[in-house]
Amino acid sequence: MSNPVKIIATLVAKPGNADALRALLDDLVAASRTEPGNLRYDLWQDSADPNRFVVDELYRDDAAVAAHRASPHFQTYGPKIGDLAELGLLVLNPVALA
Repeated sequence: MSNPVKIIATLVAKPGNADALRALLDDLVAASRTEPGNLRYDLWQDSADPNRFVVDELYRDDAAVAAHRASPHFQTYGPKIGDLAELGLLVLNPVALA
C-alpha cells in the first residue's frame, strides 16, 4: 500500500517580484489541480508579509509527486522560480492521519 505525500513550499518573493510570483503560482495551482494523483493544491499568502506565499500540496503517493515534477507546467515553473523568490521545501510522510 502506498502512502500519501504532503509537500509544503514556502516562497518569499524577491524585491519587486511579488506580483510576478503570484501570477506564476496561480498558473501552477490551476494546472496542478488537474493532475490525477493530486489530492490538494492550495495557495496561501502570509497576512503579515504579502511577499510570502505557502503552497500546500497533497499527493496520492510518490508516483504522483514524480508525475507532478515531470509535468509541463512544473517544468515551466522550475526555471523561473529562482529569479522571483527564495524557496523552502518540506516533503512529509504520514505518521498519524485522521
